[in-house]
Amino acid sequence: MKIRIFGVGDDFLKQFSFITTLCFIFFLPVIILASCQSTEYPIDHEQLGKDERIVIRFSHVVGEDTPKGMAARKFAELVKERSNGLIEVQVFSNGTLYKDGEEMNALSRGDIQMIAPAISKLTEIVPEISVFDLPFAFYTLDEVHEYVQSETGKKLTDKLKNHNLLVTGLWDSGFKQISNSIRPIEHYSDLEGLRMRIMPSDILAKQFTTLNAESKRIDFNTVFNQLQKGNVDGQENTLTNITSKNLYSLQNYLTISNHGYLGYFLLFNYEFWNSLSSDVQQLLTETLQEVQQWEWQHTKKMDQEKLQDIKRCECIQLHYLSEEDKLEWEEKLEPVYDYYREHYSDRYIEALPKFQD
Repeated sequence: MKIRIFGVGDDFLKQFSFITTLCFIFFLPVIILASCQSTEYPIDHEQLGKDERIVIRFSHVVGEDTPKGMAARKFAELVKERSNGLIEVQVFSNGTLYKDGEEMNALSRGDIQMIAPAISKLTEIVPEISVFDLPFAFYTLDEVHEYVQSETGKKLTDKLKNHNLLVTGLWDSGFKQISNSIRPIEHYSDLEGLRMRIMPSDILAKQFTTLNAESKRIDFNTVFNQLQKGNVDGQENTLTNITSKNLYSLQNYLTISNHGYLGYFLLFNYEFWNSLSSDVQQLLTETLQEVQQWEWQHTKKMDQEKLQDIKRCECIQLHYLSEEDKLEWEEKLEPVYDYYREHYSDRYIEALPKFQD
């Protein structure tokens, strides 16, 4: 294509065009080489053709507008950018690919490569992990992070390797609150006789039976329908999950109790992870660490925002447990700790931050 420069003759233009072409041919390899040398993650592009890109299918069951949903998208975007499109993370949210009770088996089979299940769902294969379900085990999210990164926490997560699962991070959902459609929960005795939805965890079941309530294990994606049908009276969950699934529209009372932690371990199929080159593992690991820090901060922010949204809607009666109330609840729930010690080990309890000097 000939570019016309007004006021310049055609002979000059021919010379200019020739010189420009030579410069382009000469400098193009230099430009490409410099670009390759500046790549932060030196993946062997020559061995990964366009049809050989790495695809990571990432399934989760919560909404896209939750901290986990947003972090999953952020992770996918960063990996695509940093690998120049040679690694593609395909995110399937809201249980669109696999439902709550299906994704673990799908990961074990290798049908998907990555999931982020609630820690409670892992207690069926590593029961000791239910230490995270103990009521009032943690008072802050920072305490949870400290525990997971401790020697004791690493020993717990390493147990999952025996089940072809590799933990590569932790994403917060926050602290759980209690909602129901029958009556205000101001004292633990108010839970007596209520049918409460829980995740699959013996510790969570023991928590509610200790308070004389009935617990029902129900997949997250069907909680709304079960509440709507009246098959359960209430549930415990974080504010972002309560709002993203519109659960509060079916409940009359919400108690801000912060009685238990809810978080997600980032799991890879261990066999798949070991098949990746060290360069790819480094890219994924460092990106997950960055996204994890972002997710932790974003969870705190969203938790406060969702509480304000619920306040503004004036559609559900709110009650806050005082610090004195929480101490009373914690004392009442001590048998849950005894149950854990009896069935598993006290080593994981004694390592909790609240028991450290």
